[in-house]
Amino acid sequence: MAVIEKINLRLLPLFVALLFAGCSAVESSYNWGWYIFNPFQEKGLSNLFFLINGIGSTLAVSICALCLSVLLGLGLALAGLSKKPWLEAFSRGYVELFRAIPLLVLLLWVFYGLPVIIGLQMGLFIAGVVSLSLSDSAFEAEVFRAGIQSVPKGQIEAAKSLGLSWSQQMRFIVAPQAIKVILPALGNQFIYVVKMSSLISVIGLPELTRLANELNVNEYRPLEIYSFLVLEYLVLIVFISWLVRKLERKLSLQA
Repeated sequence: MAVIEKINLRLLPLFVALLFAGCSAVESSYNWGWYIFNPFQEKGLSNLFFLINGIGSTLAVSICALCLSVLLGLGLALAGLSKKPWLEAFSRGYVELFRAIPLLVLLLWVFYGLPVIIGLQMGLFIAGVVSLSLSDSAFEAEVFRAGIQSVPKGQIEAAKSLGLSWSQQMRFIVAPQAIKVILPALGNQFIYVVKMSSLISVIGLPELTRLANELNVNEYRPLEIYSFLVLEYLVLIVFISWLVRKLERKLSLQA
């Protein structure tokens, strides 16, 4: 065994050298074609606008899915914290089910399966929103549950002793404290939704990834096109992260 390990260690530098040599050979033989995005040429400018047009669909489906998943997640979290066993069991079953299903599989099942099973035909946008919402709401439920449970029980007991109703307790005692805890996680979930919206390209929604695939069919410059796609997602994610941090600072100043 020691002899085998010694041989492997001796061969490791050779493997690394061959790997870098292969990468260098590929890089040196590739002719970059950034002219397809040259804004001073009509075709390049058209390609830029074509890809940028996908940002609207990506943001629209992501924002709609996030709003719906937040509402579903909050309801599931409250059900999971309920003293009624059947509500708690339903919440736990929902969370475990949709956390276990890969989003791509769920998307294909919603778009192709529901019309066959219940006769419900959805458009591309609605199918994307529903699939993202079902998947993300399971994670949102855990985020809200953790935020609500982070509020000290003594404060809730004090609110009950003052005669506050359940809705008043949630509004005046629990929500203001929980939102500061869950805001970073909600920001992360929004970023997750934006990135996962790229999977909707498989059913044909003209979002960023779908348009990049279509342009690649016409131009056949995958490295340049998908590099630009990476840049688009990077700008979106950085902007969302900036908004979340700004909101966190605003809430911390109000504390």
